Amino acid sequence: MYFLLLTLELKERSTTGNNFLFQMFRPRKKLLIALLVVGAFPVCCMIYMLFNEDNVYSSYNENRVINPVEVKLIERVQEVEDQNIALKKQLSQNQNQLLRLQMTLAATNDSSASAKFKCVNAEPDVPKCEVIHVAIVCAGHNATRDVVTLIKSILFYRRNPLHFHFLSDPLTETILRKLFQTWSVAEVEVSFYPAESVKPDISWIPNRHYSGVFGLMKLTLPKTLPEHMNKVIVLDTDVTFATDIAELWKIFRVLRGKQAIGLVENQSDWYLGKLWKNHRPWPALGRGFNTGVILLDLKMLREIGWMQMWRLIAEKELMSMLAVSLADQDIFNTVIKQHDYLVYKLPCQWNVQLSMNTQSEQCYSEASDLKIIHWNSPMKLKVKNKHVEFFRNMYLTFLEYDGNLLRRELFGCSNGTSNQTQDVVLSDHTEDDDCYDFRSERELVHRTHLYYLDYADTGSGGPDDVTLVLQLSMDRLQMLEMICKHWEGPIAVALYMSDAEAQQFLRYAMGSETIMSRKNIGYHIVYREGQFYPVNYLRNVAMSQVRTPYMFLSDIDFLPMYGLYEYLKKAIPMMDMRTQKKALVVPAFETQRYRLQFPKSKTELLSMLDMGTLFTFRYHVWPKGHAPTNFAKWRTATTPYTVAWEQDFEPYVVVRQDIPTYDQRFLGFGWNKVSHIMELDAQGYEFVILPNAFIIHMPHAPSFDIAKFRSSSLYRKCLKILKGEFQRDLSKKYGIKALKYLSVE
Repeated sequence: MYFLLLTLELKERSTTGNNFLFQMFRPRKKLLIALLVVGAFPVCCMIYMLFNEDNVYSSYNENRVINPVEVKLIERVQEVEDQNIALKKQLSQNQNQLLRLQMTLAATNDSSASAKFKCVNAEPDVPKCEVIHVAIVCAGHNATRDVVTLIKSILFYRRNPLHFHFLSDPLTETILRKLFQTWSVAEVEVSFYPAESVKPDISWIPNRHYSGVFGLMKLTLPKTLPEHMNKVIVLDTDVTFATDIAELWKIFRVLRGKQAIGLVENQSDWYLGKLWKNHRPWPALGRGFNTGVILLDLKMLREIGWMQMWRLIAEKELMSMLAVSLADQDIFNTVIKQHDYLVYKLPCQWNVQLSMNTQSEQCYSEASDLKIIHWNSPMKLKVKNKHVEFFRNMYLTFLEYDGNLLRRELFGCSNGTSNQTQDVVLSDHTEDDDCYDFRSERELVHRTHLYYLDYADTGSGGPDDVTLVLQLSMDRLQMLEMICKHWEGPIAVALYMSDAEAQQFLRYAMGSETIMSRKNIGYHIVYREGQFYPVNYLRNVAMSQVRTPYMFLSDIDFLPMYGLYEYLKKAIPMMDMRTQKKALVVPAFETQRYRLQFPKSKTELLSMLDMGTLFTFRYHVWPKGHAPTNFAKWRTATTPYTVAWEQDFEPYVVVRQDIPTYDQRFLGFGWNKVSHIMELDAQGYEFVILPNAFIIHMPHAPSFDIAKFRSSSLYRKCLKILKGEFQRDLSKKYGIKALKYLSVE
């Protein structure tokens, strides 16, 4: 048992930094287990017999001679015990010797690098409130998804305040601003620098790398970042941290003289020029360096005239090389080749490169050696490496990790400027309120990732263009492809998902030719939090990203008639919606059949109504919701007609983009659309029924919120209370013309 405890102690030490000795004894693991099995059983038996009051010895004479086998057993136990004591002493001996052993494993063959690494470990920890600055070039939808995984891995381990500096294009800035604003992580600040402002400095450089002009922007950081910033960690979006970023920040302290750039040696043979015949790389020092992880002493680089230095060297080299192949990395390496005093060689664990033809396996022997994993291959997770499954699992862990769990506060470091953790402030509500859960969740700000997939705002729809606005959860995902086939115009859709579900959606979308062929659909991920489905919150997120003058407010389980997009673009100017407050109502129908021959015209739809294949929407459970549409009149109507608002009216409407947002107090099921239509009526909107337009509701399993509404009397009670409060608020907001809503039960 003692041997087992010792083994566990060794394992614990390995996870807290003293891992080398445990690794050193690991080859003897089988021997230890064998000794444990062979030796522990007799020992246990002996102890049992010695101390049990009813043991078999009670029937023998106390002066019995001990069996020679037992003597050997006792001697063997003592021998094992002596070995354990010696081993434990060895573990508790010279801590400096352990440090030297760790240095030998972590550093490269360069003895000077080992000495420097020893200095780094000897340095005191970074003060807990010192801000760590991180610069990232991020552009494009794929990059925003990658950077979220990178940020998660940093936040998971970090103990210091962070300040992220992004060089980005306008769309990427919009995405990341919204993400960090809604993420609301304590002690994290974000700054943005427009890529357009730095393009003149690097756009003249021909680049064969897939990163394009953005792959050269790291060269401009000493000029782009604020003058008061003296140092920064520069990261590619495709790296994943496996340790606290403060450990990397600490290495700045050992830079000496004019050392201004910290880099890990390149782990491929690229700069050796041996990959293929006639391969001619840019000049580099030895194997060269990889720029996926960089320490930049900005102050020193400004003092030596960095911008002019690299530009002159690049201009000269381009005369023979014609273009860079590895973007900024080629230029960094050529500068270091001529000015080797600039570089500080980082231990290779700080950039374990998983590109093709690398020797990254030489950087580590155990997982605890890893610091940063760099997926620097165009193949990314498909790259070949004997430990790639381990690396992939580590990456996927952060990819699907719930980002809400990373909002933990750094106690004692609040400076009044960074984001605060998202604690719901409910000064007007108490937990004694039966409807506390409803009131509290309306205050939630959900983490939001806009434009999760590629999106292109062509702006070619003209002054009467209209966007379809939708929201959905994972269980309605299968409707997306069908809607894409029925609506060719722009779509804004908010998807309520967990981090793991967002990855499932990504895989689903990437495998769908229909979805991937459309670039006019904005997919906005709203990350799941709380117990109710925030239906109106989702609608507001989608509405906020509409880029057209008009929008059609619908639901994911409705299929528009074929050609509805073009029909609406013609109806909008005819109704003079630009100057008049009008809401164009698209009549809603439903089917109970999962397989439906969708009607191609109003004539076919009327025929299916007569045959009982179709019905007016919710005629059997909620007729009040659409009764004002006057379906009897619609059957024969050839021109638009106006209807008056009635209690519980909730049609699907086409409106201007500047309408009021949905009221977010209504969660889950009930009154979410009714309240919005009521406010449109309060603002004086006229409801006009379109005679040749329709949508059809497709059958599906009831949502979880409907089930809660039907089964919970408290749910129904709170909905009624919220409804009354909304009506009173509406009367206060719109005055005498809204008094009629107070009489509505």
